Amino acid sequence: MSFCQSEVNEILDKLEDRYPDADCALEHGSVFQLLVAVVLSAQTTDKSVNVVTKDLFAKYPDAYALAEASQEDVAEMIKRIGMYKTKSKNILALAKMLVEKYDGQVPEDYDRLIELPGVGRKTANVVLAVGFGHQRIAVDTHVFRVTNRIGLVEEKDVLKTELALMKILPENRWSRAHHSFIFHGRYCCHARKPECESCVIGYICEKKGL
Repeated sequence: MSFCQSEVNEILDKLEDRYPDADCALEHGSVFQLLVAVVLSAQTTDKSVNVVTKDLFAKYPDAYALAEASQEDVAEMIKRIGMYKTKSKNILALAKMLVEKYDGQVPEDYDRLIELPGVGRKTANVVLAVGFGHQRIAVDTHVFRVTNRIGLVEEKDVLKTELALMKILPENRWSRAHHSFIFHGRYCCHARKPECESCVIGYICEKKGL
């Protein structure tokens, strides 16, 4: 199923109207805190991350403070989220690298971001979009499911989905579209029981009713 540009814009318009407040749900007070929160959010919910980062950021608000922390203390503070041992190790190493190479600042560069421990393509894209205002499409489980389910793209993996979306979506709408798709996947287009009867773009969904 292919869409012309006017149809693509209509889909984005309807989702933006439905979710006017769609934005990053991770609570943060700086780009550094955003970066840490996104790393911690892998395979867990933003809500769970916000619970642990409240105390984590109060105690270790920046890269310099976190770089001096013990892994045992950090692991204890975030142990309610998945893979907390690996994540505690990554964010400590990340903070130390930021201090050593970038004076404690998060680099505004994709290639430098993905060199940081625990930072992959999705995390880098989120930081560049939310933290620095770049137009980026970060494909998480919601974006992947929604865009492939409605037939906007037809891809088998996250990277191919991102590249396909970059071709079909207007670049000046990438970041907003990313958040709209996340909200739609979170609140309507669920993996197992999508609420098709209340879907604002249900009329174009190839999988409607399944």
